Amino acid sequence: MSQFVLHGSLRAQDSKAQELAKTLIQASELVGALKACRLYAVSQAAEGGNEVWVTEIWDSKADHQASLQMPEVLALISQAMPLLDGAPQGGQVLDLLGGYIPASSKS
Repeated sequence: MSQFVLHGSLRAQDSKAQELAKTLIQASELVGALKACRLYAVSQAAEGGNEVWVTEIWDSKADHQASLQMPEVLALISQAMPLLDGAPQGGQVLDLLGGYIPASSKS
């Protein structure tokens, strides 16, 4: 499989994790409408905490990079940055070996 998979976490400032998660969920709604976005999942440890995780699957790295240039996504990035506890470290790029990925009705 040649899809681009990115998995990583962002550390929010104290008491800002839910606000950060909401901003990332807004981003998921924007990019989720794109044909090349196969998955954009926002999660958090069951016990809570300040870490918010994002898992993305794209048709290609170029598609992911293009999404980061969308004005609406850039606005959400600007909105999220003050909520972070330090600079983002970047996610881990993974090789997708297989598994269940929900079918998309995107054309």
